[in-house]
Formats: sequence, C-alpha cells, structure tokens
Amino acid sequence: MLQHLFGFKGGVKPQTNKAPSVQQAIGQAPLPERLYVPLHQSIGGSPNPLVEAGEQVLKGQLIGGADGWMSAAVHAPTSGIVLAIEQHVAAHPSGLPTLTVVIAPDGRDEWIARTPLDYRSLAPERVREALRDAGVVGLGGAVFPSHAKLTAASSVAVEQLVINGAECEPFMTCDDLLMRERAEEIVRGSAIFRELLAARRVLIGIEDNKPEAVAAMQAAVQRLGEDHEVVAVPTRYPAGGAKQLIRVLTGKEVPASKRSTELGVQCFNVATAYTAYRALAYGEPVISRIVTLTGNVLQPRNWEVRLGTPLRNLVALGQPKADTSSYLMGGPMMGFEIPDLAAPVIKATNCVIAGSPTLFPPRPPEMPCIRCGACAEVCPHELQPFELYWFARARNFGKTQEYHLFDCIECGCCSYVCPSHIPLVQYFRFAKSEIWSREREKQAAEAAKARFELRNARAEREQAEKAERLARAATTRSSERKPASVAASPPVAVSEPGVASAVASEPAIAPTPVDADALKKATIVAAMERARAQRAAVQPRNTEQLTPQQQREIAAIEARRANLQAESPPDAGNQPRRAAE
Repeated sequence: MLQHLFGFKGGVKPQTNKAPSVQQAIGQAPLPERLYVPLHQSIGGSPNPLVEAGEQVLKGQLIGGADGWMSAAVHAPTSGIVLAIEQHVAAHPSGLPTLTVVIAPDGRDEWIARTPLDYRSLAPERVREALRDAGVVGLGGAVFPSHAKLTAASSVAVEQLVINGAECEPFMTCDDLLMRERAEEIVRGSAIFRELLAARRVLIGIEDNKPEAVAAMQAAVQRLGEDHEVVAVPTRYPAGGAKQLIRVLTGKEVPASKRSTELGVQCFNVATAYTAYRALAYGEPVISRIVTLTGNVLQPRNWEVRLGTPLRNLVALGQPKADTSSYLMGGPMMGFEIPDLAAPVIKATNCVIAGSPTLFPPRPPEMPCIRCGACAEVCPHELQPFELYWFARARNFGKTQEYHLFDCIECGCCSYVCPSHIPLVQYFRFAKSEIWSREREKQAAEAAKARFELRNARAEREQAEKAERLARAATTRSSERKPASVAASPPVAVSEPGVASAVASEPAIAPTPVDADALKKATIVAAMERARAQRAAVQPRNTEQLTPQQQREIAAIEARRANLQAESPPDAGNQPRRAAE
C-alpha cells in the first residue's frame, strides 16, 4: 500500500557529506588501556555506583544502578579491574567533570552470565524494568530512558509507532550502516515495542537519500513476516526530528504543549530498537554504540565503540589530517565542539567530526539584523526567530517566553540561512539558561522564605507556651496563698432533684485575675531567693588544713566585712556615687 506523505513547514537542505563514511562496513574499535565510564549518561537521575576501587568486574556487569524510574543503569564495557571512582571530564560543551568509573581492561573480555528473557511470557511492567536495568535509552541523541516512553498513556491508545531512521544531520551515517547490516534485529526490536504499546501500525521512516538502508529494511520485514511499513521520506533537514517525522508520516501535528502520546503516536530511533532487542533476546546490556568518525580524516568510517573509550583513542583510528583544528560531537547543525579529547564516548555520542579551516571556515563577523524574515521561513516550529533574537539580546526574557522560546529545538536552521551571520541559536540558548537560572534562584528564595516563616512561627509558639506555663504557675501559687476560709468548699452531695437544680443555678465564682507586673516581680524575687539560697549552701573548699597565720588573716577579713555592713545604711547600694571634690 502506498503511504501518503505529508509535509512540514520550514527546513533547509545543507550538503549531506555522507558518502565518505559509508564506503566500509562497521568496524570494531580496539579496547583502550583505560575506560572512563560516566555514571550519568541519560536524562534523569544519576545512577548510584555499585562497585569499589580494586574490584574485579566482568563485561556487562552492573556498575551503576538506576536512580529511580526516570533513569537507566550503566554497565562495565569489558572485564577488568576498577581503578577508581572519581570526577573525570565529560563529553559536554562545558567540559565540566562528572562522576566516572575508571576500569583497566584485563584483555580477556569475559562476559557475565547472560540470561535471555522471553518477553512474551512476562508482564509489560517486568519487560520495562528489564530495559531500564539494561541501560536502554534513546540513541538518536536525546538519551531519554526508553522504558519510560514505553509506558502507554492510559487515556489515549497508541495508533502508530514511528521508528526513526531518517538521520537528517549532515556527515552522520551511523544509523544508515546499522540498518544496512543489522536490519532484522531492528525489525524484531520494533515488534517488541509494538507489543508493549499495543500499537496498531508500525511506520519506519527513512530519508530517500539512503536507498540501501530502505531496501535492507524492506527485505527484513518480508523475511520476518511483519506488517511494518518502510517509508522513504523526502530528504530535508530536520526531517529526523520526532515531531517533523510524525507530521510527515501520519499528518498529525504535535502542539508544543503536548506530547505525541496524547495524539496516539510514539517515536523511537532505529538504534534504540536494536539495543532493546539485544537486551531482551541475548541478555546484553548497552555497553557499546556505533559512532560515525568523519570529516578531516584519512579514513572516515563507522566504528562500534565501547562506552568509556577516550575520544582521543577514537579519532586516532581515522588518522586526522595535519590541519585538523577542532572536533565536533554530533552533526554540524546541532553538535558542539569537544573541549577535551580526554572525554569518553557515551551513549549520546553518535558522530565525531574532525574540523579544519577549510571544512568549517571561520564564521564571518556578526552584522545587524535586516529583518529579512528568512529565519522565520525555515523555522520548522513556525516561530519568529528575529523577534526572539531582539528580546534575548535586550535581556527581555519575559517577552521571549511570550514568543514561545522553549518551543525552539535549536535545530540551527535559522542560523544557517541568516544573511547577517547572527548566531541565533546561541542567543536562544543564552536566554534559556538565564530563565532557568532565575527560576532556580526564585525557587531557592521561596524555600528560604518558607523556612524563615516556619522559624518565626515556631518561636512565637514556644513563647506563647512559655507564657501559658508561667500563668498557670502563678495561678497555682496565688491559690496556695489564699486563707483557708476562702478556699473552695468541698462538693455537696445532692440527693433531691430540686436541691440539685438550686445548687446548679447559683452563679460560679469567677477566678481572680492575674496582674502581669506582680507576676513578673514575684518571678524575679523568687529567682533572687533561689540564688541566695544556692550561695549560702556553697561551702568554701580547701579550708581544712589552714595555718594559724591564714586563720588570723581570714578572721581579720571577716571582721572588716562585718564592720562595713554595720556602718553602711540600708539603701547605700542604691544611691548614686558622688564625684570626688
């Protein structure tokens, strides 16, 4: 059946530069001397380390347990010894370190005991847990935990399952080679996703500039007897975006405020389906991925690389040319420059491009915006990038949100076509980071205010309780000082109803009001009496064995004190001193 295709607004057609890296089959990258496996390699919580320095680990052994539901586990890429669990530079634009397990391979590459799972006999929840514990995440670049996406929405049934093989970024061919060489496993993984979501149709979208991958996937579907539909979509960046591919294949436009599952569609990358099948059918967790190494190198190729391999070891396989000046992770449209080649390969590393001044010339200087509107014409989310630019530059972040700043996927189409060479995406990233920073500060201020108000409330409560205790104590003391004649009379036994009503009708005696000043003075006098009693009870020490001379001196001091007390008037201590004339 011929699949009717739809279009999406915007997009560009940059040079693909994909041919150099598809000339050879996928190669197996050798093991390095050290593997640096970051514990945080997905969206969500950071896995907790489950190993210690000096411990022997096996290939596929769990070294980082998932931290909650929105997280994914991390495993040892090979057998060896854990040297340390320390901070190490991450494959991130900031170059900041992250908690990393350092492993020295022992060369045996010995697997753990692998247990395949019959997912058809297990409850769907148990299958999702197995995928989480196997570390299966979105390998298209978003690294979102796949088990969370496989939880179908309770309100809307999943109509279409979209498998994304578009791979629209220039230079990138890792998904292309994966579909050519391992198509059957992708189809089997797609069937697993279909059963977990109870989807009615499976649509596999591949850009039409990959005819070999389209043919391989169609042949695999026929061999396995599946009814998946392999569809060649027009080549246009960013057709590989989830919302754009869903629009092209199904005609459904996902609003910014909703998720695709609310419209009955879910989307996964082909590499994600492949790793999910390997995890369930063979008990193999995600310990490697296919990475495109291309650009200014002598040997462009796709390599299957163990996670944790330093990027320096990977780029050496491509034999970079002498004029190589930089390295990009990801494609040239949405990727970033790698700050340090000591950073390791992670689950999000799908492409490494060696750059040079010839391949990526220096960007011309930024010029004033001429409001040509070219950026708005190519924006796939129908935003107004030039308006967002003006508000971001003026730091009017409220206006940027009114113009739907967070709907921007940072695809780079606007920057690509800007005749003034304005790095629009950089301005948008700056505005987003400022808004997030202010939001964090606001939340911290609100939390501090709440703590301050709780502290004040607690102090007021304690003060009220203390005043209440003092009032009760003063009432008790005043009642004890009353003469016996006015003391409360004992209860009278009443045997006749008339007498009982007469007694009950008599007015009750109101309690004596407590004078606050008198209460305060009484409290002070009582405290002074207690202090005087304590001083009187204190016995002088070291007076048992005094010499006669010491006894005479003490007696003379006591005599002088007694004479002074007898001569001074009673109010002498309260009279002000007169100045000496």
